[in-house]
Amino acid sequence: MAASETAAKDKPGHEKYEVNVEGSVHEWDEPTITVPQIRTLAGWETSQQVIEVDAKDNRERTLNEDDIVELKPGKGFGKKVSFKRG
Repeated sequence: MAASETAAKDKPGHEKYEVNVEGSVHEWDEPTITVPQIRTLAGWETSQQVIEVDAKDNRERTLNEDDIVELKPGKGFGKKVSFKRG
């Protein structure tokens, strides 16, 4: 069991999330993430568009500035998405 999984189990109700930005996985402590937060994780300019990619079928969706993305906890659970520059 990975250290992050152990830490999550030691804190009831505290789930760990992962955000995949162009192949780089970042740990995230919240069940949602905003477009500006994705840019900050990625180190992108504020003018950079953010695209959500559904890993199951490679469908892409350009996110609006005020979109909030719901994340699923842990690895391999729920909808798998990643983000890339637009």
